[in-house]
Amino acid sequence: MKSLLLFIKKRKGFLLFVGIVICPVLLIFTPSVVVWINGNNKSFDDVSKLTHKKVGIVLGTTAKVSGRDNLYFKYRMDAAAKLYQAGKVDCFIVSGANPSAYYNEPKAMAEAMIALGIPKEIIVKDYAGFRTLDSVFRAQKVFGVEEAIFVSQAFHNHRAIFIAGHIGMNASGYNSEDVPSSHGLKIRAREVLARVKMFLDLHILKTQPKFLGTKQKLPV
Repeated sequence: MKSLLLFIKKRKGFLLFVGIVICPVLLIFTPSVVVWINGNNKSFDDVSKLTHKKVGIVLGTTAKVSGRDNLYFKYRMDAAAKLYQAGKVDCFIVSGANPSAYYNEPKAMAEAMIALGIPKEIIVKDYAGFRTLDSVFRAQKVFGVEEAIFVSQAFHNHRAIFIAGHIGMNASGYNSEDVPSSHGLKIRAREVLARVKMFLDLHILKTQPKFLGTKQKLPV
């Protein structure tokens, strides 16, 4: 009897440990692993490995952080220019947030891309890309995109590709240069949580974009 009680006590302790420690860890990190496995062979550092698609979608970020140049922004714009120069896309959607007259990600992205030699006429601004989910859903539902190349850092492309696959979009990614870990540690931590939120949005909450609006045509 004592042996049985001891076994039960030990088992309860183990189950408690699993419930308090193991399960939360799995819930937090499983989405990250799944997203990486799904996207790793669909996003590339080498532009020559990409198959041509009509549309490139540049995912938004701010040009400045605390008054200084944002390397995430700079490297994404450089990657967009390389993608265009390699002839891998015919036009671009620059998708980001525009909550006020003083904060306009698509406008800043378009201006930077034009300065790098991308024709103004092939750049379309999506001002309602408040989140990656919004950017991907709106690309399909508003702009009629069924295949695209995402332009962002690899970890971000992986998440965008996963969302695209969920809604039946054929997507790949061109990985812009990454930011040194000393600058990007906070972003990496946020990305883990963003992937958990993405799974909840797609599979449980069935979250839709904040705005859709009328359909728009692409320039090519």
